[in-house]
Amino acid sequence: MTTTDRPVDNGVNVQALLDARDALSAAPEAAQFTWRASCTWRTGTHSQSAVAGFTGLGGEQRHRTTYEFDVDHPECFASADNGATPVEFVLVGLVGCLTAGVASVAQHRGIQLRSVTAAIEGDMNVLGILGADPGIRNGFEAVTVRFSIDADASRDELEALLAQAQKRSAVFDVVTNPVKVLVELA
Repeated sequence: MTTTDRPVDNGVNVQALLDARDALSAAPEAAQFTWRASCTWRTGTHSQSAVAGFTGLGGEQRHRTTYEFDVDHPECFASADNGATPVEFVLVGLVGCLTAGVASVAQHRGIQLRSVTAAIEGDMNVLGILGADPGIRNGFEAVTVRFSIDADASRDELEALLAQAQKRSAVFDVVTNPVKVLVELA
């Protein structure tokens, strides 16, 4: 068990999450979400994506702010380097989802966090992307996430916390168990 004897506050409203789980279990049709983003090509390999809303809880939902992301490839690939690469965005999504999961699971388990830092690395041979060698996979060879967590918990508790965060991460699932992606022309 944890070593704290005072209420834990990691900034996560666990009761709201538990209430949502109960409510959605009672109304499973409202639990069907569709996440959306749009992307507009700018020039070269530069594009800009926007996230404004999604469908869930039985209707349309809007973020308070439209989030915009510039995507490009580094200058070493004859680009202008206007943003992170698409593969870096995948890594950001994965590490962000896992880190949020750590906070949520810690709050639920009564573990007080003082700091959480995660470094993520994705190994890739870009000859697969460039089409230079058809025998090389066009994707990550390996992804490593290293957490440094300062909390009122034992190493075993922190390892269990990380394992649970992985189980509940939609991004971890997509990276480790790829889903069918349909690409079509409108």
